[in-house]
Amino acid sequence: MFKNVITLSEELSGGIIGLIVVLAVFAILILFALFKSIVIVHQTEAYIVERIGKYRGTLDVGFHLIIPFFERVVKKVSLKEHVADFKPQPVITKDNVTIQIDTVVFYQITDAKMYTYGVSNPLSAIENLTATTLRNIIGDLELDATLTSRDVINSKMRVILDEATDPWGIKVRRVELKNIIPPRDIQEAMEKQMRAERERREKILQAEGEKKSAILIAEGEKESAVLRAEAKKAALIAEAEGVSQSIKLINDANPSKAYLTLKGYEALEKVADGQSTKLIIPSELSSLTSVVSAAVETVNATKANKPK
Repeated sequence: MFKNVITLSEELSGGIIGLIVVLAVFAILILFALFKSIVIVHQTEAYIVERIGKYRGTLDVGFHLIIPFFERVVKKVSLKEHVADFKPQPVITKDNVTIQIDTVVFYQITDAKMYTYGVSNPLSAIENLTATTLRNIIGDLELDATLTSRDVINSKMRVILDEATDPWGIKVRRVELKNIIPPRDIQEAMEKQMRAERERREKILQAEGEKKSAILIAEGEKESAVLRAEAKKAALIAEAEGVSQSIKLINDANPSKAYLTLKGYEALEKVADGQSTKLIIPSELSSLTSVVSAAVETVNATKANKPK
């Protein structure tokens, strides 16, 4: 009997332990299910939830509860602006020049559902679409126009890519041509052309400088000659006015014959100092004095006869 009691106690203990284990497992499952049902969506993100393989909804920012084991988050979508830097693509211009162009696309996901179910590999799709669009646009442009029309190419590509990616829930913000690499021989030809253009501009600037310098020198010489002529003219006028004033003063003073004789001697002295080899001197100096005196009297008479 005692043995039967012990056996019954052992069976009851085993049953209780088993029940405790089952309850513990059940509690763990409940906690796990509760943990799986809680979804916290961060800022600038959106979660796509499916219920048994079917789209159930899109979870925005905040706290959410889902049915565990029946509903699950299949994709977490970032709503930030993305940057896709694609490797260089070979394209052919209108004048049959093959160039390498690498592009940078700035895009943003505006519809998480369309982005998830619209295309299987969005980044690869954008890259291929960018390459084909770039080939179509560059094919209508020559090399020179391609190198100088980046803004036009960027605008055209943005419009085309934005329209094509709209069914995928993607908004293309900007498209930039990061680099345009022509062939090596074209680069060398362009470098030679740029050097020739720089040399031409240098020669033009040098010629213009020499021209301006010659003009300034000529204008300076002209102004100098004018100033010298004006100075000479002023000197002659001043000298003539001085002589006229001197004669007037002599006439007003009514000079004597002795003064006139003295002036005659001074005139002869000046004549003797000249370069002439022959001198004609009156036989009598008094005759010279007489001539000078007569000239003075004539001048005085003329002034007296002038009407007042």
